[in-house]
Amino acid sequence: MIDIKANPSAYAMIKGNQNHPDIEGRVDFYDTYGGTVAVASVRGLPAEAAENSYGFHGFHIHTGDTCTENSQGEFSSAGGHYNPKNTVHPAHAGDLPPLLANSGNAWAAVYTDRFYPEDVVGHTVIIHERADDFHTQPSGDAGEMIACGEIAAWDPDIR
Repeated sequence: MIDIKANPSAYAMIKGNQNHPDIEGRVDFYDTYGGTVAVASVRGLPAEAAENSYGFHGFHIHTGDTCTENSQGEFSSAGGHYNPKNTVHPAHAGDLPPLLANSGNAWAAVYTDRFYPEDVVGHTVIIHERADDFHTQPSGDAGEMIACGEIAAWDPDIR
């Protein structure tokens, strides 16, 4: 069992790109028997749903280690989906269920046995503009990376 009142093993502070500066939030990663529980709390997601997304946003762990943006506002350093077993999408270890925005807010918790928190420390978590279609290779055609967070080991001095 997991106690989400306890400190997570890792976390990421989420910030939107230059085109989506109002997005902010946090994803906490809790170590639990056989895997990880990821808890996301995000606000400031686009009020207008992207075409055919119905308010859902792709949500993935990526291989990059920073959320550096390029001149187009893209998180060019975020890398591709975290996929240590070289599987096809949506079986990548970093493929998570989409976030559902309600009036720009999303909260979700998911259990995965595809990784432990320590496996993803040093990588990034990405929120995309559209829903993942769970079919298109290699990344689900989820569109622009609109928000990013760098995953770090839990530090009790950071709240």
